[in-house]
Amino acid sequence: MSPAPHRALLAGLSLVIAVLAGCAAGPSQRPPVAVHGQNLPSRPVVTTTEPAVPPEQLPVPEPQQATIPFVDCTAETFTALGIAAPATGPQRVECGEISVPTDPDQRGLGRTRLGVVRAGTADAPATRPPLLVVGDTGTDASAHRAVLLATQVSPQVLARYQLIGLDRRGSGVDALDCAPPTARTALINADRGDGADAGLTALLEQARSVVQSCYLFLSGEITSYRTASTAADIEELRQALGVRRLSAIGVGDGAAALADWATAHPEAVGRLVLDGPSDPAADQPELSKARAGAAESTFDVFARACTATGDCPLGSDPRETVTALLERLRVQPLEAADGTRLTAGATVNALVAALPEPRSWPELASALRQAVQGSPDALLAMFAPVAGSAGRFDAELATACNDTHRRLTPPEVGQLAARWTTEHPLFGGAFALRLLACAPWPATPPAPASGPAATAPPLLVLGTAHDPRAPLDGARHAADSLRTARFVGWQGAGSGAYPRTPCISGIVDRMLVEGTVPRNGAVCPP
Repeated sequence: MSPAPHRALLAGLSLVIAVLAGCAAGPSQRPPVAVHGQNLPSRPVVTTTEPAVPPEQLPVPEPQQATIPFVDCTAETFTALGIAAPATGPQRVECGEISVPTDPDQRGLGRTRLGVVRAGTADAPATRPPLLVVGDTGTDASAHRAVLLATQVSPQVLARYQLIGLDRRGSGVDALDCAPPTARTALINADRGDGADAGLTALLEQARSVVQSCYLFLSGEITSYRTASTAADIEELRQALGVRRLSAIGVGDGAAALADWATAHPEAVGRLVLDGPSDPAADQPELSKARAGAAESTFDVFARACTATGDCPLGSDPRETVTALLERLRVQPLEAADGTRLTAGATVNALVAALPEPRSWPELASALRQAVQGSPDALLAMFAPVAGSAGRFDAELATACNDTHRRLTPPEVGQLAARWTTEHPLFGGAFALRLLACAPWPATPPAPASGPAATAPPLLVLGTAHDPRAPLDGARHAADSLRTARFVGWQGAGSGAYPRTPCISGIVDRMLVEGTVPRNGAVCPP
C-alpha cells in the first residue's frame, strides 16, 4: 500500500481476554445448557442422549511447512504488549510478513505486506500445526492478538498448535493513519446534540474531509480495507503456511472474514471457531441500532459488576452517575494539561471502546470517577489506542464503511438520532451519528452473498449475550447461514467468549484438540 513513512508502525493494542465465572443449568425443554464448577463434570451437560459428532468428521491438523521467513521477536513483543511472561511456561514469539494483493479485486494496484506472528511454547517445532487467530477491527485487529491469546489458552492447545496472528488491513505494520486530526476529533466528539440540521451539516463536512484526505493518501486502495480482503488474505496465508487445511479462530468481524473464506474455500477448512460474528445479512442502519442496544445491555452488566463489589467508584447507580457526567460535559468539556478535551461524545465512544473487555472494567469505573471529580486524564488515556494517530479509528472506520453499502442522508441520520436516543439513552445518539461518517465514503458494490459453506467440515459459532460488537441474535443468524455450523451461546458479557470461562474453553478446546464437535444449541452460564 502507500509508503510506510505515512503510517504508524503499530496499531493500538487492547487486551481482549477476560475471565468471568458462574454456574447454571437450564430446564430440559430449553436448548442444552453446559455447566461448570469445582465438583461438576468437565464436559457440558446436555439434555439429549444422542452421541456427539465423531472426531473423524473434523480434519486432523496438519504440520506446517511455512515459507515465511520468521525471526525471533519474543522480548520486544512482550515489552510492546506490556505483559509479563505467561504462567503456562516459556513461550517463543516469531515475527514475519507476507505479501498479498493490495486489493484482491484490483490486481493492477500491486502488492502490500502484512505482519504475521507465530506464538507457541519455546520448544515447539517449526512444523507444529498452525492455529490462525483473526481479530476484530473494533478491539484488536493486529497480529499480536494471537500472542495475547497464547498467554491465555490451555497447555493442551499450546501442545497441539502454534498460534498464528495476521494483521488485518490497517493494523500492525500496515497501520492506517490518513484522517486529518481535526476531522477525526470532530467525529469522535460527535454527540446527540449535533442531531440538529446545523450540527449534521458541520459533521458531514468533517466526514468529507476524512474521505478526501484518505482518498488522496490511498487513491484506488481506499476500498481495499474490508472484510472480504481479509478473507482473501487468509487464503494467501494458508498457502504460505504450507497446509492443505487451516484451523482458525476469528473474533467479531474477524469471524465474519473466516466465514467468507470458508464459503470460498470449503476444501481448505480445518477446525474453525467463529466467535461473535455479526449477522451477515444485516446492513445499515439495522446493524448500528442492534449494536446500540447491545452496548446498553453490556453497560448494565458493567454497572451490576461494579456495584456488586460494595465499593463501586460510580456509587450505587452507575448509569445515573454516567448520565449526569455526560450532561455536565455537554455544557463544559474537561480539558487536560496538553489541551485535549474530554467531551460527552468522546466519553460515550470511550465507553464503547472499553465495554468489550470486562477485564478493563475496574479501570473504566475508576477513570469515569476521576472524570466526575474533574480530571479527564485517565479516561483520555484509556481511549488513546482508538483516538490517537497510531490508533485504530481510521482502519475501523474504513472497514465499517466499506463493509456496508447503504449511505444515509443527514435528515435520515437526524431522525434516527432522535429516535435512538429515546430507545437507547446512553448510546443511541452516538451510534446514529456514526452513520454520517460513512455518508461521503465511496460506494462499493454489494459483496457476493455469503454461501452456506455446505461442504465444509462442522464449524463452531459462539455467541455472547452481552456483546457490544456482535449482538447475540446476529451471531445466531450467522450460524443459521452456515449449513454445518454448531451454535453455542454464552450468557456472559464482552466481545469474544473464548477463553473467558471453563465452560466455553472446554467446548472449544475439545473441538480444537480432540476433534469433538458440540451439540448444536448448547448454552454456557455467565
